Amino acid sequence: MPEHRVHSTLAARSAPGASVALAYAQPLLELLEERGQNLAQINQDERGHPLFNPSGETMSATSYLRLLDEGAKRCADPQFGLHVGEKVKLGTYNVYGMLLMSCRDFGEAFQQTMRYEALAHDLGRSELIVDGDVAEYRWHSHFPDASPHLAESVFAGIRVFGDWFAGSKLPHAPVYFQHAAPEDISEHRRVFGPGVHFGASCHHSRFPAALLNWPVPHADTGLSAILRQHADQLLMQKHRQHREHEIVHSLRQTISEQLANEQWRLNDIAATLQLSPRTLQRKLAEAGVSFQQILDETRHELALSYLQNADFSLSDIAFLLGYREQSAFQHAFKEWTGVTPGAWRLQHRGTLNNCHQA
Repeated sequence: MPEHRVHSTLAARSAPGASVALAYAQPLLELLEERGQNLAQINQDERGHPLFNPSGETMSATSYLRLLDEGAKRCADPQFGLHVGEKVKLGTYNVYGMLLMSCRDFGEAFQQTMRYEALAHDLGRSELIVDGDVAEYRWHSHFPDASPHLAESVFAGIRVFGDWFAGSKLPHAPVYFQHAAPEDISEHRRVFGPGVHFGASCHHSRFPAALLNWPVPHADTGLSAILRQHADQLLMQKHRQHREHEIVHSLRQTISEQLANEQWRLNDIAATLQLSPRTLQRKLAEAGVSFQQILDETRHELALSYLQNADFSLSDIAFLLGYREQSAFQHAFKEWTGVTPGAWRLQHRGTLNNCHQA
């Protein structure tokens, strides 16, 4: 039987707007609480801003990775990723987890996983290769520089969920990780069995292809069509949000690069993005923002950053932000903040001194 690949959607790595459903993050958050960690303290970036909104539906993928690594550090647990994966439940996989329960067999469940995985997270994408009587599951991380905790949490979660999904203990299958082996792999062997390998070309596992024909116990196939329709709608909505985020991200970046060159007007930026001005305005309208709004927000953010550098005069900052006159910059800044740039700088003198000394 020739090798064939089951449908897989491999998205661009580390794409702007990559997110993780809060449901998928629950095993991590629950483990942190069980280990006595203060979530309010961990839920902060280096500036003290929250990494995620506990009442929201998603968090950024980078926030999730930060929580994963910070949790491992605070808990002094070198196998933290494995222990996060062991807490996976049906609800972890969000909407598509319910869809899996409507599948006839494991083969269909793998297909649905690869189609709807993005509803749970943008951390990576799955692929299934069947070659004769051997099947190989691969997981392609969108964050190749992430710590081993990420891949190990994913595969441990699949292992635990697979046993629950099958209604019995599945036979051990060899697991291969890209990262180097830790000093102690006893926990890996406890979770995956004796066949745990490291330094592979990709994260993957191999198992008999006959397993794909195993029926799903108590599968409610009658709900399959309704659940797929709902999942498809959610997937289209997420893809649309990604496209909208990408155009706004590209616009902010391009404006930042072109301000000092005085090439920041709509026609200039559209040309840089290889779009017509009308097309750019339409895309921004679809994203619910305007060109002027993004221009003002970008200038505001850059102004606050520049003002923290005591080496920059106000005239320097005005130039860097694309203003021909310092007075125009001062007027705009007062509209944004209610104070002049000089007054803002005086109010934050302590912060400036600390940054300058650093």
